[in-house]
Amino acid sequence: MNIMSEMLRKAHYLYEKDSHIFFDTKNNINNRFTGLLPSLYPEFLGSKSFKSKNRIRFAYVSGAMARGIASEKLVIEVARHGGMGFFGSAGLSLQRIEKAIDILNAELGSKNLSFGVNLIRNLKDPNAEMKQVSLFLHKGVKNIEAAAFTEVTPAVIYFAFKGIYVNSQNQIVRPNQVFAKVSHEAVATSFLSPPDQLLLNNLVQQGYLTIQEAFLAAKIPVSENIIAEADSGGHTDNRPAFALFSVIKYTAKKIVKKYNYSNFPFVGLAGGLGTPEGLCAAFELGADFVVLGSVHQSCIESGTSGMAKKILEKAQISDYTMTAAADMFEEGVRVQVLKRGTLMPMRGNRLYELYKQYDSLEAIPQSIKNDLEKQIFKVPLEQIWEQTHAYFKINEPTQLDEAIKNPKHKLALIFRWYLGKSNQWPLEGNTERKLDFQIWSGPALGAFNAWAKDTFLDKVENRAVGQVMLNLLEGTAYCKRIQQLRSFGVSIENISEYTPRLLQL
Repeated sequence: MNIMSEMLRKAHYLYEKDSHIFFDTKNNINNRFTGLLPSLYPEFLGSKSFKSKNRIRFAYVSGAMARGIASEKLVIEVARHGGMGFFGSAGLSLQRIEKAIDILNAELGSKNLSFGVNLIRNLKDPNAEMKQVSLFLHKGVKNIEAAAFTEVTPAVIYFAFKGIYVNSQNQIVRPNQVFAKVSHEAVATSFLSPPDQLLLNNLVQQGYLTIQEAFLAAKIPVSENIIAEADSGGHTDNRPAFALFSVIKYTAKKIVKKYNYSNFPFVGLAGGLGTPEGLCAAFELGADFVVLGSVHQSCIESGTSGMAKKILEKAQISDYTMTAAADMFEEGVRVQVLKRGTLMPMRGNRLYELYKQYDSLEAIPQSIKNDLEKQIFKVPLEQIWEQTHAYFKINEPTQLDEAIKNPKHKLALIFRWYLGKSNQWPLEGNTERKLDFQIWSGPALGAFNAWAKDTFLDKVENRAVGQVMLNLLEGTAYCKRIQQLRSFGVSIENISEYTPRLLQL
């Protein structure tokens, strides 16, 4: 058994000799006993209650990367290895989401393994949220990851409280769980508080909730699973992880005290987590669970192309920047993307600057339009509008109505064509548009790449998500043990670092 396994899995007796502390796994009677460290396993990390409630072995969650990047295969493998994953449903059709849920139910539901599906905020079509939630409830989805929400919406409340009841011990039982990604104290407060009574009344009137469900909902928080989302890929506010987590944790304590809840909500951390040291720090801060995304995008099971994964393989922590978001373009929202090997971030930001400067396509000087057609769109802008018109005629006709009334909105739709296509091209592995790849990712992957360099996880071809997950957890436990020894005064300078290795479940 190597030293790594011994350090994790055996109790350690600490002794003092000649003013130095050393450790052993046997009771050494020749030296003065100073302390005992119990055995340590990766299963011990995080909240035991969280793991028990979700029927998982590890306090490890895979985040929902949009457009199926967090694929069915990825979610299944994370569950099979003792964690919990969320399918990346954002940007997909209802039919595609339904297909994914059927696959996950067949693979995981029958084995009583937990999984979830993403619900992303839709500012332009709130009814789309309700349609997704209705599908989730119909298909028996028990967990959703609510992302990009600035406030609690009726769809979230509908999912959170449909089917709640009081058991024989007079306890409120909620069949469904909302995992709320937040990066602002105000948003955390919204999810941690009971739902607005007016929204509850409206849901009752519309037949979504019963009177009894609404009555019980007013007594408990919308979400009992809060994810403090720090500097992550895609939609992010670039928050510093430790400061954000502390504020969200303090907020949870205040809300629990205010409403006198019987259960304290679970608070996890996402963003910037790509190494054992990072995960260890999160757990030491008090995170009940950790959430990883960017690292998983480079894994075999992710839904992006092999070409994109090879680009991700080389990413460093400085290879990231912000660019205009397709779904919230007019609002000026930006997303974090990989800038290595692509011109997309610069081009996306240029389109937004032009949108702010001009009120219509016709107002843009012809020389600029020619440049856009040559460098970015590759075809005449009239053709782009024809494609855009055909898409929204089927999917969101109200967008076309707005475009007729407001030429600036038509301009936004044309520019959004590029932003939408640029995050589709890396999924397809479109070689002709490689310089326009929009790859949602964050610095956590750069840190992971540095840690995995010159090990078997260096190449993406070897990055099975189960191996990535087990190695990160094993390394985290190893890191925690070293910190325990350090706190007892043990000299750890000669203890080797944990490096990735092939592990078994």
